[in-house]
Amino acid sequence: MTGDARYSVNFDSPIAVYTQIENQILFDVASGRLKTGERAPSGRDMALQLGVNANTVMKAYRELEIQGVVTSRRGVGVTITDKALKIAREKAGNMVVAHLREAVSECLSVGIAAPKVRSLVGEAIQNRQLPYSK
Repeated sequence: MTGDARYSVNFDSPIAVYTQIENQILFDVASGRLKTGERAPSGRDMALQLGVNANTVMKAYRELEIQGVVTSRRGVGVTITDKALKIAREKAGNMVVAHLREAVSECLSVGIAAPKVRSLVGEAIQNRQLPYSK
């Protein structure tokens, strides 16, 4: 289980809170921060940390279980599967590339010059802000 406070939610986002949680677990698996056989944060602990209902976290875990990223067993908790890395890298990678392309297109469409867009991307890389944080 991860003990640090690297998860966050943005209640003002149009992305559902459970989807934000699901995506962040995917990101952690894809990056190797959560490895095969490791336990994901408990639903109760994550709910307390994020200020959300435990059912919201469990919905995210159910979605991840359907995708084959985690398994859930009573008394054991939520565990990362042996297929999780491949699934998470493909799903998360495709998702963030699509988001980035769309964001760049939107920037250019409203008249932000390409050098400024490059600068903004560079700043985002340097700042390493948590996903879904304000």
